[in-house]
Amino acid sequence: MDRAADRFIEQRLAVGRVAFPLVDLVKATGLSVTAARNQLLRLKKRVTRVSPRHQFFLIVSPEHSVVGAPPVAWWLHDYFQWLGEPYYVALQSAASSLGSNPQALQVTQVMTRISRRTVEVGRIRIQFFVKRTVEQTPTQPLANAFAPLQVSTPEATAFDLIRYAARIGGIGRAAETIAPLLPLMRPAELRRVLKIEDAPATARRLGFVLEKLRATDLAKVVENWLPADLIFVPLVPGGHGAAPEIKRWRILNNAGEFER
Repeated sequence: MDRAADRFIEQRLAVGRVAFPLVDLVKATGLSVTAARNQLLRLKKRVTRVSPRHQFFLIVSPEHSVVGAPPVAWWLHDYFQWLGEPYYVALQSAASSLGSNPQALQVTQVMTRISRRTVEVGRIRIQFFVKRTVEQTPTQPLANAFAPLQVSTPEATAFDLIRYAARIGGIGRAAETIAPLLPLMRPAELRRVLKIEDAPATARRLGFVLEKLRATDLAKVVENWLPADLIFVPLVPGGHGAAPEIKRWRILNNAGEFER
């Protein structure tokens, strides 16, 4: 039993798994919780915990030792399955997985149902964003992935980028990230996202950005979905002072990046 944890780790790696909760180790080996923890402590160069508060471990192969953890995409799905919580890779991280890389990211952005602290494992950093309707957001599996991973669709990604623009560098950065996604965005899917999100203020901001990016058909989808008789909202929430009115979108253009 002295090397039970070591053998368990080798078995996990053999089937392409790089993460496990402590309870799985205990069940597979017959070790007590205390004995399992002690064996993992002796293997500290090979395993690391996602969080001091969670008994969930990552297997660190020699090729990942410099980083201190395997790639996030290899274990994030397993982690959230263990938590029993919905998630999806979102915002600029989702855009990057879809081919939009205007800025190199040093963090993985993940949408969750409840607030979570930023996770830091070795050099890996995961930032969480809260969305109460996370389970309704359209997602898709990451193509050609090493392990299962849910990523927001191009249309849902674009909507989220506008909604959370203030936290990712501003509306200009959001537009810069959306631009390479335009060939992937489908009018019918955008219409579905608008219906699910049901957030006219964000939809108007998205429509305005799509118009600026010359995505005429997509902008028209947003315009046709919008309810009538909307009051003006600022393009950048929380902005102050006079700003030009954009009548088509009922928006006050208070963003310097989009001066007419």
